[in-house]
Parts: sequence; structure tokens; C-alpha cells
Amino acid sequence: MRLKEIRITSFQSVLDSTEFDIGDVTCLVGKNEAGKTALLKALYRLNPIDEAEEEFNVTEDYPRQFVTDYEASVASGQQKPATVVQATYALEQEDISAVYDIFGSKCLKDKEPTLCLHKGYSNTLYYRLNVDTKATLKHLVKAADLSTTVTDALLNLEEAEDMVELLGEAERTEATIELEERMQKISEANTSSLIFNEILWDRVPKFLYFDEYHQMKGQDNLNELANRFAENRLEKSDYPLLGLIELAGLDLNQLINLRQTEVLIAKIEAAGNSLTQRVLPYWSQNQHLRMKFDIRQAQPDDPLGMDSGTNIWGRVEDTKHFVSTSLGTRSRGFVWFFSFLAWYSKLRKEGKNLILLLDEPGLFLHAKAQGDLLQYIEEELKPHHQLIYSTHSPFMVNPSRFDRVRIVQDLSIEPGSENLPDDQQGTKVTTEVLEATQDSLFPLQGALGYEIHQTLFIGPNNLVVEGVSDLLYIQTISGLLQERGGEGLNSEWTITPVGGSDKVSTFVALIGAQSDLNVAVLIDFQKKDRQSIENLYKEKLLKKQQILTYADYVSQAEADAEDMFTPKFYMKLVNGTFRTSLAVQDLPKGPPRILRRIEQYLKKNPLPGGARFNHYRPAHHFSSNLAALENELTDQELDNWARAFADLNALL
Repeated sequence: MRLKEIRITSFQSVLDSTEFDIGDVTCLVGKNEAGKTALLKALYRLNPIDEAEEEFNVTEDYPRQFVTDYEASVASGQQKPATVVQATYALEQEDISAVYDIFGSKCLKDKEPTLCLHKGYSNTLYYRLNVDTKATLKHLVKAADLSTTVTDALLNLEEAEDMVELLGEAERTEATIELEERMQKISEANTSSLIFNEILWDRVPKFLYFDEYHQMKGQDNLNELANRFAENRLEKSDYPLLGLIELAGLDLNQLINLRQTEVLIAKIEAAGNSLTQRVLPYWSQNQHLRMKFDIRQAQPDDPLGMDSGTNIWGRVEDTKHFVSTSLGTRSRGFVWFFSFLAWYSKLRKEGKNLILLLDEPGLFLHAKAQGDLLQYIEEELKPHHQLIYSTHSPFMVNPSRFDRVRIVQDLSIEPGSENLPDDQQGTKVTTEVLEATQDSLFPLQGALGYEIHQTLFIGPNNLVVEGVSDLLYIQTISGLLQERGGEGLNSEWTITPVGGSDKVSTFVALIGAQSDLNVAVLIDFQKKDRQSIENLYKEKLLKKQQILTYADYVSQAEADAEDMFTPKFYMKLVNGTFRTSLAVQDLPKGPPRILRRIEQYLKKNPLPGGARFNHYRPAHHFSSNLAALENELTDQELDNWARAFADLNALL
């Protein structure tokens, strides 16, 4: 059974969320105080895994500004207790087959059957199931092992009450008694009630709600934990620890009784190792962590509340630095991740049918760790459970799956909302981007911007160049060489212009930090650049062979992309661009780089019409007029580029 649609009303900041659909993974995006937590908590109480948390409380939960009038209205009988949660579930084939096996293939009217549940401040669960009562009654009669006479008589009746009366007068057999009991239940309630209670209710998934308050503490007193468990007053942080204990195949009494210490420690270590193996593939922040648990008798100077009885201590061992620290002192993000896994793994082992509600799961995680969590959701949770999570972080939004996003906002807390119409008050859920505020859209904008950065300009193999003119020369010459049967730049390279030599190191550091990317540079070289270029490999940003300069392919000490051409050819590009008639001999001698010589000349001899020299424009002229210019390129010029491309392709 899969949750399909929900609607939350009259709960905390939510007056009416409006109905919104739920998928395999649903991401509630919105700024702080928008009402994301309220939505999850309201839904949780519809069918919580902890039955002690299933009730709505008017004083705590009803929208505070209206609660007095509401209570008076209910007390006077002017209105019924308000509904909080309305949820529609789609019945899956297994559910439908289970119903058909007992009640017949025509008992459900809808082609795609759904079960609707709703619950509110009466704390009574209501349901709606579209059932064909007549078809159901006929099937039950035909399926019963009755005599032909009794069967025919029953089929002439249309009401369950009449069938109960007839069966009471018939011969008392096991079949008539069983059918009479079933018909009695239908007559007292209805057919949908029987189907719901006998088949479907046990198939409705339980909700598991997990937030920061469920995080495991670094240590605990097992005697006190046992008391809280026996008295049904567990704290939220107790659940992950109990999950860990049950995962080890132990119970609290075994842990408190230390007469078999070695066996107990072995089992609890096995549980810690199991969780470690589940955490590490999705915890790229530090792959050298190991979970350890220690069970020992309390000492007089142990922390308050742990100075008698038996204690359990959780520690995290760093095998790289040969040190262990208390679980409670580790980063809150790691503790959250580990705590969730401890509780969830126990429930998963029990085969619980769950829908997961995670409130701000990436709250204490670094952006990269949030990416790990998204991967964990996709690979470990989504195949087994539906998941609804809330976030205001762009790194917790999968930019390739914006269809999963539901925008949560409360316009009544926005500036200038004094005259907001009643139907726009409170928390709303929408998928319409045009209806969202800028603050609500920020996580989506951030996720989209990051995705564009990752995919538009970056690929698995990234060639970093200084500017767009380099890009134009490389693409144009590469295409020409390939047309002539030579070696151009392999299409697996993504060429990324970074906007100047001063930005190369920063950009390489940013994208090179991703270990799965192959990065090389082809850049200008001047003597003043030597140190910054050497730093690229000395600081281990790149290997030395991945740093190529244009000076490597021409016979001069300094070189730009433009020096891969002969001075004569490049001056032809300049003249064609700026409608001048300059010759190489007009330029001053000295600097090896053609661009530097042109700049020196133009200081004394400005371009006509006040035009300013820009080395992008000759590159654009070259790419736009290649057909007219390609025959003037010398073999040496083409060879300069071909050798550079060959060296780059060898790095793939």
C-alpha cells in the first residue's frame, strides 16, 4: 500500500495545507518557521510506530489564535471535532489480491482502488473504501460450503440482516455459523468495515518519525533504561540504543546481568561492526571510523545517574589517528546518521512496513555529507520505503528530481502580510514555482545553480583554459584537424574557460577536490606565472604531466594561445577583425608574445574609430571565417596544436 495524497488542516501553523501528492521520495522545501515540521508531525500521528504518540491534543496542537472559539464551538455542539489528517493510499496488487481472495474480484468498485483515512481531535480513525456490497455478499454466499437450497435462498436476498436471519434458521453447520458471523459483522457496520478491519488495516504502513531529538547519547545507564522501558516513559534518544541492543540479539536483562560478559561484548561488538559497515559507504567525511561499545559496572565517580548498576558506553575509534572518543563528542551530523541507522536497522530487520518521515535530516551535515545522505536515501531507503523529508538546504535537493519537491511556505509570516486573505493564511504546500516566495525558492535555486555548475561546465574529464578565446581556437582547430584525418581534441574533454590566469588555481582546487574528476590545464605561460604554475603540482592540486602550457609547443620562452600561430597569420586575424592593415614588421621587437607586442604598438598607434583591442574578437573572426582562412595555416601551426591535443588525449 502506497501513500498517494495528503492534506493537513487545523494543526499548529497549518490551517489548510491544501491536498498534495506523495511519491516514492518527497522533499518538503521551505525556510525556517514555514511549517515543515508541523506537516510531518501531524501526518505521523495518523498511524505512528509508537502508539503512545498517536493522539492529537487540542491545547497543544490546534492553531493557538483560534483555539478558544473552537473549543466553545465543539462544546456547544455547533461543530464536530476538526479533522487534522486526510490521507489517500493506493492499494497495490498484493493488497487487492488479499481482498479478492476472501471477498471476491468484484468487491472493489474502483479500477484503481484507494483507501482514504482521516483522523482529528476526536482521535478516532475513519476510513473510506469504495465497495460493491451486493457483489461482495453474493461472493461470500457462493464461496461458502452451503447446501444448494440455502445458497439459492440467500442469493435471493440483498441485505446482510436478512441473510443473518435466514442463516439462523438453517441447519447449524460449521459453514453456516462462519457465514452468519461474517454477515452479522456486515449488518452491524458495513462491508467496507469488514474488508478494512480483516485485511487492509494491518497493511497500512506505520509512520516512523525521526528528528534531531532522537539522537543517541554517548552513554547510558542500562538499569535506568530498563526502568523507563518497563514504565512506558522512554525518551526519544532511547529508541536508537534499544535498536542497537535488539540488533545484537540481546535484551536489557542480559546486558544488566554481566555474568556472561565475554558473550555480551562479542554480540554488541558485532552489532557495532554491522552498523559501521552500513555507515562508512555513505560517510565520505572520514572512512577510518569504527563504532565500539563497552559494557561495565558503574563506578562511584561516573556521571550523575550512571554511578550505580551497569553502564553502556559508546565510542568512536579513529583507526587513522589511533584514538577513540565518546560518541557524544562526535559531530552531531555523524551521531544523527548513526542513531538513525541503529533504530532503522532494527525495524528493518523486523520487516516493519514503514513510511519514513525525516525532519531536517541534513541539518548538522556538511554539504558533501548531505550528498552522501541523498545517495543513502536513493540506494538504501527508497527501494524499501516511501520517504518524506524536510529541508531548507540546497544540498538536500536532488537537482535531477525536482518533481519530488513540494514547496512549503507561510505567507502570513512574510513582510507586508497584514491584509492577507483568510484562504492564504497559514502553512501551504504547493508545487507551483510561480506561487513561491524568494526565500522558499532559495534551496531550489541553489540546487539548480550547483547542478548547472557541475554539468554545464564540468564533466568527468575537464580541460581548464584561461578564456573563451582559447576555447574558440581549440574547438576550431580540433575540428579542422579531424576533417583532414588528423588528431583533434577528444570529445571526452569538457573545455572550461575560467576567465583569466589568476582564477586557474582556485578553479582547479574547487573541481579537483572531487576525486572522481580528471582535470588538466592548457594555459598561457609568462615568467611571472612560473611560481603559480609550479604550485599546481607542488600543492598536489594536479600531477605535473597534467599541466600543459602553450610554451611547451612553440620555440619561445613565453607563449599565449595566439603564439601557436605564426605572427603573420595572427596579424591577418587582427586586420580582418579591426579592418586595419598592420604588418608584423610594424610591431616593436623584444617581447616574444604577439599579444604583448600588439599592446605596445597600440599604445602609440590607437585603432581607428576609437576601437579597443580585445583578443577575443580575432578568435571569433577565426572560427567564423575558417573556410576562407584554413588554407593559409602552415603545417607547423597545425602541428603545434596537434601535439598539444595528443598530449591531452593521452591523459584520458
